[in-house]
Amino acid sequence: MFTLKRIQQIDQSVTKVFEFFEQPENLSRITPPWLNFNILSPSPIEMKNDAIIDYTIRWFKIPIRWKTKITEYNPPHFFVDQQIQGPYSFWHHAHTFTETEYGTLMTDIVRYALPMWIVGDCMHAIIIKKQLNDIFEYRQLAIDSIFKKTN
Repeated sequence: MFTLKRIQQIDQSVTKVFEFFEQPENLSRITPPWLNFNILSPSPIEMKNDAIIDYTIRWFKIPIRWKTKITEYNPPHFFVDQQIQGPYSFWHHAHTFTETEYGTLMTDIVRYALPMWIVGDCMHAIIIKKQLNDIFEYRQLAIDSIFKKTN
């Protein structure tokens, strides 16, 4: 099991930040273009417990179908999406939003595991860990840009 943790301060209210993240359609705005992210679920998607979001990405030009379920939902404080179909043997992404004197402290904690044990661990060391960090780095810059525009 691997863990990726990111913390980001956003100069907006927790309500405004959560409203952005509870709209899955905004995922394409914070996902790197090289993943060719595409939501398959019909819009609008109502964010709630047990909501299913179906989408595709491309990894090295290979289309991958990914389906997640919202397993916890407590606006405007947190939600969890968990993979029910996709490239990982386990994917649990907790999004937490905390009001601070500077706006919102957003914390992402992703716990994940790869299939094929030793091969998966090698792939993680060689490719996956860096790609996930690149994806979340892109995401952080995109979020900064989006919320700076709204000041």
